[in-house]
Amino acid sequence: MLSMGPQVANLGQVIQLAVAPVFLLAGVGTTLNALATRVGRIIDRARTLEDRLVHASPEQAEELHKLLRVLSKRATLINRAIGLSVTCGLLVSLVVAALFISSALGIHLDAPIAITFVIALLALAAALIYFLREVILATNSLSFGGVRPVSPAVDKAAAAKPVAKE
Repeated sequence: MLSMGPQVANLGQVIQLAVAPVFLLAGVGTTLNALATRVGRIIDRARTLEDRLVHASPEQAEELHKLLRVLSKRATLINRAIGLSVTCGLLVSLVVAALFISSALGIHLDAPIAITFVIALLALAAALIYFLREVILATNSLSFGGVRPVSPAVDKAAAAKPVAKE
């Protein structure tokens, strides 16, 4: 009867170490799904505005071009977030593979694994920052009932002005 107790125990430890990065991969996948949905909606909105641009008056065309510039900036931000999220996913996959290779071959890859994991987390953090910037840009470009929201500084200035009584 063969005794494989230490090898199985070692493999169990490697699997335990790999669980956290695998959960991170699941989160990155969910993030990529949300980002892909947003970029799809941006593209659809841009196509709608471009169709309206064909029949627009010069004044309408100017406004449509402004909206298209905002959509272009939003798409750029989302594309960067997607690129960084994919980079994170690839690096985390390398970490998991390196954990198993390190265990199977008895090679000490502690430093490369740690460095790769930290870079993956930094890529994810940068992706989330780009995502936040896109959300802020999208929110700032909203108009409610045709009225653009006023910045808080303008609201305070307007509140400070005395209202004339009639």
